Amino acid sequence: MSNTEKKRIVDDILELLIQLTDDGVEAPVTNRESVPKPVEMLTIKECTEVIQGLSEHTVRQLVAQEKIKSVRTGEGKRGKILVNKADLVAYFQK
Repeated sequence: MSNTEKKRIVDDILELLIQLTDDGVEAPVTNRESVPKPVEMLTIKECTEVIQGLSEHTVRQLVAQEKIKSVRTGEGKRGKILVNKADLVAYFQK
């Protein structure tokens, strides 16, 4: 569990305790850090499902030309290529 998750849990517990002990006086609202959205990664095949008309070959070419960000999991030819969904969509919205 990361420190950010621990801090968020502690903040939630603190807010609950304040609500339980509330005596009619409004408690100050704590500023909660904005929680970053999780990164969604897609396989080559999933990329073709997100962008209609896109072929697997084209996605592989974009990855090879480093036009879209990707990560290779595993080693060698058997490793999967994962593409960031937000980067893929942003590339085609240019």
